[in-house]
Amino acid sequence: MKNSIAIFIFLACTSVFYGQDEKSMNNFDSNFAHTVYFWLKNPDSKEDCKAFEVSLRKFLDHSAYAKTKFIGKAPKASRDVVDGSFTYSLIVSFESSEAQEAYQKEAPHLLFIEESSKLWTKVIVYDSKGIEHL
Repeated sequence: MKNSIAIFIFLACTSVFYGQDEKSMNNFDSNFAHTVYFWLKNPDSKEDCKAFEVSLRKFLDHSAYAKTKFIGKAPKASRDVVDGSFTYSLIVSFESSEAQEAYQKEAPHLLFIEESSKLWTKVIVYDSKGIEHL
């Protein structure tokens, strides 16, 4: 119980002091892109999908570093080159590699992993730096 209260207080403070507003969270920063694909254990389970989406949105709403919050689902593949096997995708951008490294250790990200990792079977991450920033 004490741990939950401490996490809540930290998340509230992070949101107030470091959190970004809706406008800045939707601006794509071409310095560093973090693309994540998730395969849920039970992709047809409405309960699992809802739990995953709620946890992911809560995490993104409280991240001090994420500049973009794009959550997607696989469309029906129309071409052989399209991989539609994943359940969810996430695209997050950062102002720098250092910001992305800090994001990996921040409390909202760690809480998301704690809450949701039991829901997925596979995760693949693709990180990219903008070519004008290499």
